[in-house]
Amino acid sequence: MTLDSTTQQNIDQWLSGPYDAATKATIQELIAKGDQTTLTDSFYKSLEFGTGGMRGEMGVGSNRMNKYTVGAATQGFANYLNASLPGQKIKVAIAHDSRNNSPEFTRIAADIFTANGIEVFLFPALRPTPQLSFTVRHLGCQAGLVITASHNPKEYNGYKAYWSDGSQVVAPHDKNIVKEVNAITSIADIKFEGNDALLHLLDGSIDEAYLQTILVNCRQPEVIKRQKDLKIVFSPIHGTGITLVPQALQLLGFEAVTVVEEQAEPNGNFPTVIYPNPEEKEALTLALNKAKAIDADLVIATDPDADRVGAAVKSPDGEWALLNGNQMASLILYYLLKVSDLKGNEFAAKTIVTTDLIDKMCASKGVPCYNTLTGFKYIAQVIRELEGKEKFLGGGEESYGYLIGDAVRDKDAVASCAMIAELTAYAKDQGKSLFDFLAEMYVENNFYYEGLISLTKKGKAGAEEIKQMMINLRSNVPATVAGSKPVRVLDYEGLVSTDLLTGEKTPIKVGLGIEASNVIQLILADGSKVSARPSGTEPKIKFYVSVNAPLSSATDFFTVYAELQKKVGVIQEDLGLV
Repeated sequence: MTLDSTTQQNIDQWLSGPYDAATKATIQELIAKGDQTTLTDSFYKSLEFGTGGMRGEMGVGSNRMNKYTVGAATQGFANYLNASLPGQKIKVAIAHDSRNNSPEFTRIAADIFTANGIEVFLFPALRPTPQLSFTVRHLGCQAGLVITASHNPKEYNGYKAYWSDGSQVVAPHDKNIVKEVNAITSIADIKFEGNDALLHLLDGSIDEAYLQTILVNCRQPEVIKRQKDLKIVFSPIHGTGITLVPQALQLLGFEAVTVVEEQAEPNGNFPTVIYPNPEEKEALTLALNKAKAIDADLVIATDPDADRVGAAVKSPDGEWALLNGNQMASLILYYLLKVSDLKGNEFAAKTIVTTDLIDKMCASKGVPCYNTLTGFKYIAQVIRELEGKEKFLGGGEESYGYLIGDAVRDKDAVASCAMIAELTAYAKDQGKSLFDFLAEMYVENNFYYEGLISLTKKGKAGAEEIKQMMINLRSNVPATVAGSKPVRVLDYEGLVSTDLLTGEKTPIKVGLGIEASNVIQLILADGSKVSARPSGTEPKIKFYVSVNAPLSSATDFFTVYAELQKKVGVIQEDLGLV
């Protein structure tokens, strides 16, 4: 069996180093089997911080989530905190989701922080990621940590690092933490023996403080009073949403909330779904069945760490349909722009791959909308840079993450569930369904439709294939796409915007959520847009396609929808993505 030198070196280090006997036995078993693929994927590199921190499959190896990679990440994080904040009393808040090994990884991290003289405020049981973001700010912590792999399959776990403003770490902290982590060359450098004197368990007062921020977000309490019987079906999909979403809805005044019992119990095996991802219709099957049985008004479901939320609505034909992330982000901003008492200093924020419908609606109200790189930490960066100057109204991203107000600095499914319920109540108060509300938005602003083509390329070979695809796209811009000529290319890696008609190149301004990143966007003459980016957290390359057309009336909804879907399919074919 022949492995590349880096892979072999990492394997030898793990076999000869002070790793536990079970870990070494597992490695020897893979060697005995001649399982070159697993050995390579497990050891060819070390897990790195991407747009969402560190995330990977659980198992042995430098490229897997285990006690040693969690330990190295935490020791590096602790070293960076101590080095960059000398003489300060450093506090870190820690939470975890319902995944297998999450409690264990959390306790390992807590012990390492306290062993390094850092005070830890630990949730004793699972809690949503947005609550951790809130807690960092609420307790005046210098940093935070959540052990979660968000919506990934059960084999995964992850590590999200947060800074003092409650946002996931951004430059220069992310790269500097990586340097410190990479400097851990031996597990002998990791201080695993904790100091319990520096460990504090959080109590229910944090729950109450966080829930109050959601109550503050409420725009139409009188509407909720009239529509308190709005029938809501909620599923936490075996995750952390069960801890606070029902309470948040109750606090606002909703009295007819039905929790999907089969998915209420936190369980890292996610036994009722293939993937615990509210983007997938399969994950909402039980919730949709319940909605049909009770003739519900709204279905909402959160992912394991409750930072993302999926929603479904009954269409005019009586069938339940899932709203995608672009639709829900747009609806939330449509509602906020419609009912908020705007003072003239508000702003919204979204990512560059999220629907341009939000830009259009904000412009119509004179509200600036800032576009950032993918990753909610960049939206948080905008909030941080504008704090005290402008007021954050709301924002979101196409991957089912939304934020209302600035008490939290990450996507917040708990607050979003409350806001989605409120805007559904608002629509019903006017004799409309959530579907009617969606159609109304499109009639006013054009029907925007976005398609996502996600290609999975696992392992080292997959990473190289993704790299080559981006090289090819940069060097070979197609002459036409779906009959429309590309007129502009935005290359965020080189921070250059190129006018393809004149050849003129202009710099892409850095700041407010923009920095160098491996993303390419093609703008077509007809207003369509294609964006390509390798995922920072998964072995995928994603292509985002945006098209739009007028919608003259709600009765034409499905006709125009079909036309836009067809156009996305043609674009996909023309780019060779089928």
